[in-house]
Amino acid sequence: MNLSQGEMYWVAFPARGGTERQGQRPVLIVQGETCLPSLPTLWVVPITSHLRAVRFPGTIRIDPDDSNGLTVLSVCLILQLQAIDKRRLLRWAGTITPAQLDQVLAMLDRLLRRRS
Repeated sequence: MNLSQGEMYWVAFPARGGTERQGQRPVLIVQGETCLPSLPTLWVVPITSHLRAVRFPGTIRIDPDDSNGLTVLSVCLILQLQAIDKRRLLRWAGTITPAQLDQVLAMLDRLLRRRS
């Protein structure tokens, strides 16, 4: 499977309780491409259609368009960055724009305190 940073896939998250994402949902691959082929896991950011989530720091709104495959206005939950097994990937959804990817990575830098 050829994976790239900025691609979105549908995945199945197991029920774990708490506020962690669960069930089938799209995710955004944020892991750098240098390590993508050699690791069995991926760093991903879950995406939700619950628009109230945008009130939290560490989120970015994503509008649906032809390239990302979303059908509703959604929120990229950068604050819930996680590693998943590549075998959780169900199907390709689409890609975000380079500008949106830059926004996501900049927010990740802020969350990690790499920049203000």
